[in-house]
Amino acid sequence: MSLAENLSNPILKAVQDLFSIALEKVEFQATRKEFEGDITVVLFPLLKHIKSNPAELGTKIGDYLVQEFDFVDRYNVVSGFLNVVISDSYYVQLFQSIHENEQYGFVKPTDKSEAIMVEYSSPNTNKPLHLGHVRNNLLGYAVAEILKASGKKVYKTQIINDRGIHICKSMLAWQKFGNGETPASTGLKGDKLVGKYYVAFDKAYKDEIAVLMAAGKTEDEAKKQAPLLLEAQQLLLDWEAGKAEVVALWKTMNQWVYDGFSTTYSRLGVNFDSYYYESNTYLLGKDVVQMGLAKGVFEQDPDGSVWIDLTAEGLDRKIVLRSDGTAVYMTQDIGTAIQRVKDYPDVKGMVYTVGNEQDYHFKVLFLILQKLGFDWSKQLVHLSYGMVDLPSGKMKSREGTVVDADDLMDEITQTAQTLSEELGKLDGFSEQDKQALYETIGLGALKYYILKVDPKKRILFNPEESVDFAGNTGPFIQYTYARIQSILRKAAFDLSFVQLQELHAKEKELIKQLSLYPEVIQQAAAQHSPALVANYTYDLVKEYNSFYQTVSILGEANPTIKVFRVLLSAKVAAVVKSAFGLLGIAVPSRM
Repeated sequence: MSLAENLSNPILKAVQDLFSIALEKVEFQATRKEFEGDITVVLFPLLKHIKSNPAELGTKIGDYLVQEFDFVDRYNVVSGFLNVVISDSYYVQLFQSIHENEQYGFVKPTDKSEAIMVEYSSPNTNKPLHLGHVRNNLLGYAVAEILKASGKKVYKTQIINDRGIHICKSMLAWQKFGNGETPASTGLKGDKLVGKYYVAFDKAYKDEIAVLMAAGKTEDEAKKQAPLLLEAQQLLLDWEAGKAEVVALWKTMNQWVYDGFSTTYSRLGVNFDSYYYESNTYLLGKDVVQMGLAKGVFEQDPDGSVWIDLTAEGLDRKIVLRSDGTAVYMTQDIGTAIQRVKDYPDVKGMVYTVGNEQDYHFKVLFLILQKLGFDWSKQLVHLSYGMVDLPSGKMKSREGTVVDADDLMDEITQTAQTLSEELGKLDGFSEQDKQALYETIGLGALKYYILKVDPKKRILFNPEESVDFAGNTGPFIQYTYARIQSILRKAAFDLSFVQLQELHAKEKELIKQLSLYPEVIQQAAAQHSPALVANYTYDLVKEYNSFYQTVSILGEANPTIKVFRVLLSAKVAAVVKSAFGLLGIAVPSRM
């Protein structure tokens, strides 16, 4: 329990005993640094129920707390605020409970725990994963891990856009220009090979447009009549008709992409419990349209198309079935959501990790599912996030100017190597250990830089800035963890828990910071914000470094104090490792 929770009932009891008034809650806030105190009671709300002035009220409650509760040491009243000083013994006992809890901060799921499905990644199969996918994957994975730590049962999933004109463009370009090359024959990852032909298609397509325009066609006419596009459209029709050789090529090239994605996911440190494919789901939802018509949720126009009117909710009319009976993306998403609950009957909610350009789509989707009467639809969340920009500007996949995820990981690992070598602290490391460390630092820098920012905000990603060993960065936090591991390696003495009678102010502050971890996990889960965990970890490390610079640890003469400080250091390291684990970030034992 937090300090506020522990102090709440004593204050309610004080008000009951002193004034015969039963209140339901007390308002707390952090004590301002210029005043003594561990926590502050806001007195103004109490004055609505008690006839008194703030100073008199604060003094009476403060005296009562000191007399009746051992863990309250003293107090002071400033204006309408009661600043309460908590005894050292309380913090020693609090730390003992933290120290003894190996799964500190985590709530273990039970059979009755809610199951949540988290969707992330969801790429197209015509190109490699890029920087935007990196933020998507890191966010989705971290939110899933945080929800799990908060006590939820979690399923990680994605839906892969493996059908449509985009993959047909890559297929056609490979047929025309590929000379039968494969990932094996070229040494290229499969997703990069297929992406290469997507770019090749676009280049050849633009050349054809230029020729047609030179012959007198308008740009719009040229774009529609270019032979290459017409061939790609025919390829799509052949796929939909099940033409054997087209389906075979489609399966082959998609598998190249899946193999490539798998390598990237593994290096990025993300995983999935299930996969959905648009080639299997694109017909889902059409039967639900009939159910919606019967319920009066949808309406049919004279041309046979089916719509939902959401103007009363401040939105617009949205089509869910075309007049020719074909589905739209919305229909498919309705059907896929319903299918997921059929596949995982314990799912009570879903989190969709999708960029903020789809905000409107998800408002409509969630509203439709609610109107159709699905209980779980009330717990659907769009984890909307801002785009990731680079100093050089936006990315365009058709033109081959995207920031490839693999290349980005290579670059940031190289940056980590360069900076580490400049610092010159790798004596005694084997070449293999060095390479592993560069990867740990580089990917830690990338992940932390992205996850420390609130998901809703846009990010300007600067690789060199992210690998800084000072400030609010992954490497700074990793370095503190490694420093503590060095202390623990040197602590060759009995580390059984010891009780202290008095605490140094820095020890107390560190225990306070540690005590916030369970609450931070719950808040991050509720807000679907890994940034809360990231920035908490930075605050914890800052507090530890202040402690480290102020007091002696291994050099402390008093053996009891020395053991306590080593144990405190060890728990800080454990919480850093735990919190970074939720973010998918590894921590090195040496740096």
